[in-house]
Amino acid sequence: MEALTPYVPPALLPLAGTLRDQLPLVGVALVSLGAIYLGYLYILGRNEAAVAFNVPIPPEVRANWKGKKWEDVQGEEKKVLEGQLRGSWNDKVILSYCPADGRILGNGIKPATTEDVDRAIQAAKKAQTEWAGTSFAERRKVLRTLLKYVLEHQEELVTACCLDSGKTKVDASFGEILVTAEKLKWTIDHGEKALTPESRPTNFLMMYKKNMVTYEPLGVVSACVSWNYPLHNFIGPIISGIFAGNGVVVKPSEQTAWSSAFFLEVVRGALSACGHSRDLVQSVVCLPDVADFLTSHPEVAQLTFIGSRPVAHKVCESAAKALTPVTVELGGKDPAVILDDPRTVSEISSIASILMRGVFQSAGQNCIGVERVIALPGVYDKLLDDVSSRIKPFRLGSVLLESNPEDPQQKPGAPDMGALISPASFDRLESLINDAVRQGASLVCGGKRVNHPKYPHGHYFAPTLLADVTPSMRIAQTELFAPVFLLMRADSVPHAIAIANSTEYALGASVFGYNHIDVAACVSNIKAGMVSVNDFGSYYAVQLPFGGVKGSGYGRFAGEEGLRGVSNIKSLCIDRFPKLMATRIPPRVDYPIYKGDGSRQDGTGAWEMCKGVVETGYQLTLAGRVSGILRLLKNM
Repeated sequence: MEALTPYVPPALLPLAGTLRDQLPLVGVALVSLGAIYLGYLYILGRNEAAVAFNVPIPPEVRANWKGKKWEDVQGEEKKVLEGQLRGSWNDKVILSYCPADGRILGNGIKPATTEDVDRAIQAAKKAQTEWAGTSFAERRKVLRTLLKYVLEHQEELVTACCLDSGKTKVDASFGEILVTAEKLKWTIDHGEKALTPESRPTNFLMMYKKNMVTYEPLGVVSACVSWNYPLHNFIGPIISGIFAGNGVVVKPSEQTAWSSAFFLEVVRGALSACGHSRDLVQSVVCLPDVADFLTSHPEVAQLTFIGSRPVAHKVCESAAKALTPVTVELGGKDPAVILDDPRTVSEISSIASILMRGVFQSAGQNCIGVERVIALPGVYDKLLDDVSSRIKPFRLGSVLLESNPEDPQQKPGAPDMGALISPASFDRLESLINDAVRQGASLVCGGKRVNHPKYPHGHYFAPTLLADVTPSMRIAQTELFAPVFLLMRADSVPHAIAIANSTEYALGASVFGYNHIDVAACVSNIKAGMVSVNDFGSYYAVQLPFGGVKGSGYGRFAGEEGLRGVSNIKSLCIDRFPKLMATRIPPRVDYPIYKGDGSRQDGTGAWEMCKGVVETGYQLTLAGRVSGILRLLKNM
């Protein structure tokens, strides 16, 4: 068969020949351009490449650390620990200990004074003056260096989190490492785009103007963060704050003061390794009276608060003294609606697996944890059977000790769930559960605190399954922050939505189902700041803006909105063609309003001219605009 060749018109044959002859040169040119581009990427990569560094690892984090036990503490130290159990903190010293087994962490931390807080703010302010002039490439290098450290030291970081919060290593991997790595990588990849100056549209009257929005550093920003994710909550605001060009002062919880000192050194190590001041990031562990000094400090340009509603009221009242803007994240009573279309029914076991993680991640101490499971009739009983068979055999304990091969009491298998941060909520939890049972709820398992036979000073609460819960019960309205699976019945999709919206909270939500109409109805009608479909908390793993509405707070962190929230959003309106066109005030409306002979006008002409300006710019029809232009010209 004869080979096919492309047809070339006779008139173009000479040109075709010329191009054929030049093909080798074209190839060389393309290869050269490719090499130049690859060279550019190589140089760019070297300029932003992560730097290796090390910080001292706390002895408690090292393998086979024994530590001083709770029962070995005597005298004044024992009084301090007993006070902390009751929520009463000593203003001279904070003693950290592992909630899972009671081992003492460190030698105690002295709470910061107002003078300490002021010094921290001033140090961050001084360092920020230079940092504000860094390029995005320089900031990315710091974040790459930090990410490199996190990835290479997962074991040490996770161990510190488990020691200070009592969680398991799996919980720490998901809630500390994965989300921190995601925030770092997202900011490295997309942060500059979020903060790049933007062009904005103009209008007909101002067509000679060019509009811009720029994002500039605020100065020193602060974050008061909760204890449930000691690494991620500490480092998350720092990532956004420093990438936006700010200095950062973080107030970690007293409950996780020990690990916060380690995490601060990690961040400062990354800054120092890249040639920047360690003072840019500060940490102050302080009690409420001193925290008020921080949150009302006039040098703090923005504040992020992660915590409870009662404390948020005080923080916002304090910040109002200096008119400091606050982003408030207050937790929730997140619903998960389980629809009953055929595919959902067939996949109920897979859905149950996701719900188990949503409820019991970090022993339920998760602001976006699933606090209410609302199931339609076709799935309710199947779901109840599935999760009850999973929850009853749950094993509690300290994964750090259980995994120690030298432990003679070790039993096979790691614990499913760790400890709670404190036993202070146990009386309230038991009361809410008992009250629900009296009102008709079914306690399938759990429902009370656990005196662990191996860890008598650990804070354990039994994984609980409570079925037939109704919206009128107190337990359905109160944020539990505990390992409690609440199962509620719904008669229909509208009924499920009504139950989902029946609390004062509105942070996150989940919808499981495959009927597109029903799923869309839930997504659009459930009051929440964030919704996952056929998943739990997935919006946080992809850096979408994070936050709630109603009683769950306001403002957003994470994503573009999070970066811009710690920036000064500056609007610019400048002349597009400064040599040709600019704003000039017509004589009719120029001050003082005089006639040409110096006597005052009656204002009629000026008013008519103003009407012409408005009609020219905003009349909806062409005829209306022409009329406006004529009125304007007539009264110029």
